[in-house]
Amino acid sequence: MEKNRNYFIAIALSVVIVLAWQFLYMNPRMEAQRRADEALQAQQAQQQDAAKKGQPMTLDGINSAVTTGNLPGQTQAEATATREQALSKSPRIAIDTPAVSGSINLVGARFDDLKLREYHETVDDSSPIITLFSPADTKDGYFTELGYVGNEASGAVPGPGTRWTAADGQKLTHETPVTLTYTNDKGIVFTRKISIDEHYMLSVADKIDNTTGAPVSLASYGRVTRYNKPVTPAVWVIHEGFLGVAGKDGSLSEHTYANIEKEAVTSDKATGGWLGITDKYWASTIVPPQATPYQSRFTHFTDGQPRYQADYKGDDFIVQPGQSSEMTNLVFAGAKEVPLIDAYVDQYSIPHFDLMIDWGWFYFITKPMFKLMDFFFRHVGNFGVAILLTTVVVKLVFFPLASKQYKSMANMKRMQPKMEELKAKHGDDRMALQQAMMALYKEEKINPIAGCWPVVLQIPIFFSLYKVIYTTIEMRHAPFFGWIQDLSAPDPTSLFNLFGLLPYDVPHFMLIGVWPIVMGITMFLQMRMNPTPPDPTQAAIFTWMPLIFTYMLASFPAGLVIYWAWNNTLSVTQQAIIMKRHGAKIELFDNLKGVFKRKPAATK
Repeated sequence: MEKNRNYFIAIALSVVIVLAWQFLYMNPRMEAQRRADEALQAQQAQQQDAAKKGQPMTLDGINSAVTTGNLPGQTQAEATATREQALSKSPRIAIDTPAVSGSINLVGARFDDLKLREYHETVDDSSPIITLFSPADTKDGYFTELGYVGNEASGAVPGPGTRWTAADGQKLTHETPVTLTYTNDKGIVFTRKISIDEHYMLSVADKIDNTTGAPVSLASYGRVTRYNKPVTPAVWVIHEGFLGVAGKDGSLSEHTYANIEKEAVTSDKATGGWLGITDKYWASTIVPPQATPYQSRFTHFTDGQPRYQADYKGDDFIVQPGQSSEMTNLVFAGAKEVPLIDAYVDQYSIPHFDLMIDWGWFYFITKPMFKLMDFFFRHVGNFGVAILLTTVVVKLVFFPLASKQYKSMANMKRMQPKMEELKAKHGDDRMALQQAMMALYKEEKINPIAGCWPVVLQIPIFFSLYKVIYTTIEMRHAPFFGWIQDLSAPDPTSLFNLFGLLPYDVPHFMLIGVWPIVMGITMFLQMRMNPTPPDPTQAAIFTWMPLIFTYMLASFPAGLVIYWAWNNTLSVTQQAIIMKRHGAKIELFDNLKGVFKRKPAATK
């Protein structure tokens, strides 16, 4: 009986940890974030002067082509234009590929208009497609810009206000790159060739021709600027905010919006790597020239239009008279599709670029599990079915351990009469009782902790699957069967309106759908595979646990609930087969009879 208790306690703990974070940590965190935002707004007047003194950068968004000394990013007026108004203010080059649509702003050569054609805002395919980038003049400003930092000798260099020239009729497609040119007041010619693949990687190749009679010193820069944080509340299971890898051998650096609001973060000088801003499913990052040292920075500006910025500044380089210099930046702007990101790592040798997807602490389990699920998906075409098949594989992998577990449980059941004799013999002498039980275990060759290991080892599996379902874009809007049209969202049905038969909606906290109920039933059956604990407290806990878990897991992604229900079903089947093989009685039917059997009235 001790073995059964440990088994279910271990299962409970694996879920309680998740629930504790979900319900006890996130709500206070969101409330604290709200209060912090209010306090931040109240202090903007005081912070504005300090920000201007501490960051003496040129104006951002002004039609000045001179960028000297520092990165762009300083004072900008509050954005008030509509998207249509902002797009009509400046000349543009259209972007048209199978994956994205939008345009390049020829002022600053900014990527500030980008939509993702393959992804919609809701499950309904008629809903608007995802908008990633928006112009700087709009309240949702979000853009990427590349340019140079110069000096008096270099004259005006490409920056936020530079007006590039493009040949008439150019359109950026995955088959046709575009070429922009700019000649400054000193006669230095900047040529920019922009290309894009069939997905989300832009290549920006610059050539600088020094036609003057003197050497010219320049430094490249790049920035991803964003006005607003994600509209969905942040959750602990996934990172949203700033991230990057500084250096070819560097490690992943992650910083939340809240942290950067308090203090900017500047990396040490490094060669190789990348930086940017990530959402749950989308990201925008810059990969600087990998052979040139640079310094990256994550910061938040509060003067004028509040904005978040991930930027880098490269080391100065010199272009000799009559000579030219070339460099290439890569810009990723799109959906964080696992196979695609992995392919970019190999294609461009970008260090740790795959960590843009937040695999979590158990990445060595989480990513292989996704790979397995993706393998099944490519054969069956349904991620829900892929989850079921992955669960079967996991069960097969853990079958030897499960066999030992249930064998140990069967042996413990056979020893139950002898244990009761020992308890009666030694009474309240717990030390003598424990020594006698250990001697019995040794005589019968029973390992009392053998049954715990399979449960302990499966806890990381549970968390990894939760991470895969919640994090990967492949699960977003992935249907199963029937009413489950999004495995990453909770089951939308509810017991309290008879699963949609009654003509009214129920509050979110009352959404106890079909699959959570199925999960609760399978959990109830699994627990009834073992005798009811004699201790009344334990018996009450085991009786109510399936009901409690049904309610709490109802708000979890449907894919995870389906996994749990299927895993319980396989566990019941597996336990029945193994225990029957070892001659132990299967308690399920007797226990079910005991649950539903009418209790005799107590005699006085």
